[in-house]
Amino acid sequence: QVQLVESGGGLVQAGGSLRLSCAASGRTLSDYVMGWFRQAPGKQRELVAHITTGGNRYYADFVKGRFTIFRDNAKNSVYLQMNSLEVEDTAIYYCAARRPDGSWAGRVDYWGQGTQVTVSS
Repeated sequence: QVQLVESGGGLVQAGGSLRLSCAASGRTLSDYVMGWFRQAPGKQRELVAHITTGGNRYYADFVKGRFTIFRDNAKNSVYLQMNSLEVEDTAIYYCAARRPDGSWAGRVDYWGQGTQVTVSS
């Protein structure tokens, strides 16, 4: 069993930055594709970024050039550096893990509890 715990959310002004962290316990994250999702009020949960076991990164179009996902296997953690934040980035952000042979549309093995990010104008 893996437990994912997010931290780093908060209130920030538009144009500011935050770094989200996701720490795992129970198993090593290096065996998993790690992703960050977000869900805004009244909207579906959406994939923001993911990083594969080999370090390849994917970003949703709406965060390209602003957000960076990276992992530190030694700390069993994954991070999301968010720069140039916009009001539209306000959401609960979730860390997730899945096996490399799966897909986000299929089976997500583990979810974190979420951390609130609020961007004010």
